[in-house]
Amino acid sequence: MNKLIFGNLIHRPLRSVISAFAVAIEVIMILSVVAIFYGILNGSRTQTTGIGMDMVVHPGAATALMMTSSASADVRIAKVLGELPHVQVVAPVNIKFTAGSSVENIYGIDFQSYNALRPFVFLGGGPFKNDFDLIIDDLQAKSGKGTKIGDSVKVLNHTFTVCGIVEHGKGARKYIPLTTMDALDNNPGKASAFYLRTQDSPKYQEDVRKEILSTDGLQDWTVQTSQELLSMLTPEHLPGFNIALNVVISIATIIGFLVIFQSMYTAVLERTREIGILKSMGAGRLVIVSVVLRETMLLAIVGTTLGVIATYVLKNVLRVRFPTLSFQVTGEWVAIAVGIALGGALMGALYPALKAARKDPIDALSYE
Repeated sequence: MNKLIFGNLIHRPLRSVISAFAVAIEVIMILSVVAIFYGILNGSRTQTTGIGMDMVVHPGAATALMMTSSASADVRIAKVLGELPHVQVVAPVNIKFTAGSSVENIYGIDFQSYNALRPFVFLGGGPFKNDFDLIIDDLQAKSGKGTKIGDSVKVLNHTFTVCGIVEHGKGARKYIPLTTMDALDNNPGKASAFYLRTQDSPKYQEDVRKEILSTDGLQDWTVQTSQELLSMLTPEHLPGFNIALNVVISIATIIGFLVIFQSMYTAVLERTREIGILKSMGAGRLVIVSVVLRETMLLAIVGTTLGVIATYVLKNVLRVRFPTLSFQVTGEWVAIAVGIALGGALMGALYPALKAARKDPIDALSYE
């Protein structure tokens, strides 16, 4: 029976190859979308952790996406926060979300205070010297054709000069002076949030929170610890994240299901006489169903293997071509994608298999 199964697949090589590739594409689609979605999300968590702050204060309700908030806080509040007990560093920031040639966050920072949270590690150049100076991280410097100290870069529709290249993992990939960001917004002296480093964190965090919320004018502000902020950077707290992910996975599954269904349904029709011979020799319905499903599983296993291998190849290609893109393939999602692909393939082959099993041997033998 195994020889029969392999013989059937080899006898129709083009159909077998197309079916296997369809399953492979299904796996690639699922893993690639998940890798990009979760890569961006986990990359944001890593970047946030690297800032060096342990609390964040900003006007308005708590949100996982502070870049969606306008810069409405007076930067002079940094002095008020800095005078509170157990507060060691206060760094005002103005975060601008852009979606031009690429989707990114631009950080407007006061270099001295932001660097005090956790010092930048410069790989070249140094801090801002002029209003239109730009600091980028090493991954941003490697992207495209490469960027060097002194190069001109378009940011927020203005030309900036790269003054420093730093190690990645400190909140953003591009930093400009806070005063320049405010000037471009025509909103001088403003910030969207304040990053705090407190004494002996997390020992005094609750005390600091109470002090801030009891300060005149700050009663309605949001005060979060870094752990609370990170806990909000999850799929459940990001609008449309799970919906988009489920839609793409569903489309990929339907594609794999339809290709396998069409392939096996056509194969059953073409092998009507063969099925008749098997049944006349005493093969029962379970045997016929088993033959069809085993063929399908063999195709699906080959397809999923190709899909997983191709995804890791794609990961390495993207890492070279787009250094700033976070593409995270996890063992958990590999298992899920393989399970979805195999399950979809079996479902697609189930009706053709049952149709083959129900064929009357006499009618099958007389089929032309």
